[in-house]
Amino acid sequence: MEIPKDLFSIFKYIFSANLIRYLIIAGLAFLVFYVILKTRNRRIKIQSKFPKVSDYQREILYSVLTFVIFSLVGVAIYNPSVLPYTQIYFKISDFGWPYFLFSIFLMILLHDTYFYWTHRLMHDPKLFKSFHFVHHQSTNPSPWASFAFQPTEAVVEAGIFVLISFIIPSHIYATVIFLLFMTIYNVYGHLGWELYPKNFNKHWLGKYMNTSTNHNMHHQYFNGNYGLYFTFWDDLMGTTNKNYHERFDEVTGKK
Repeated sequence: MEIPKDLFSIFKYIFSANLIRYLIIAGLAFLVFYVILKTRNRRIKIQSKFPKVSDYQREILYSVLTFVIFSLVGVAIYNPSVLPYTQIYFKISDFGWPYFLFSIFLMILLHDTYFYWTHRLMHDPKLFKSFHFVHHQSTNPSPWASFAFQPTEAVVEAGIFVLISFIIPSHIYATVIFLLFMTIYNVYGHLGWELYPKNFNKHWLGKYMNTSTNHNMHHQYFNGNYGLYFTFWDDLMGTTNKNYHERFDEVTGKK
């Protein structure tokens, strides 16, 4: 993959990639669960009600604004005068395939840690309205809410890309795979339906995985369940909603 040299071309490339990925993944999830299966599977929705059309419009508008900010941060990173100082590389042979695969998992772990602590910090009453209020207008989120951040939060969320670029040797394609995984799991977290099976929350692996039920409860009750991909930070810090497992069992028991 060849990175454009001029800044406007870099912006267009990153913005288009972000927007297309969002529209395809969130759009497909919305089409399946909020249009095709809306009536058939309504009884197993985590929250029985559906958001209003105005909620969808707000979520999409702020998501597009988020991608503008993400793209500006991307321009700063991939700027030809900055890129040589990053850990980004373009030949897989520089580190080999085993590291290429490991680096994706490393990015996911770093992002989960970064997200937990910044997310929890933005719930501080002194910061909430300035950073996180818009995202929590979606008390019953849809797939479109996955990137619906106010600009200040979008800047915070973009910080993970800066961290990854400067502290983890990361191949451009590994970053693309990470972004794809991040978008899919983020859309799943805001889906409004639980896709994992019954008792997954008690499985040796499932008990460490974040679920749509887990994150939906965060939107509904505004505190606890701060993780993104995993639950171990919430479990370790005692911030898991005390009713999470009961709610997960209730939702998956309806299937």
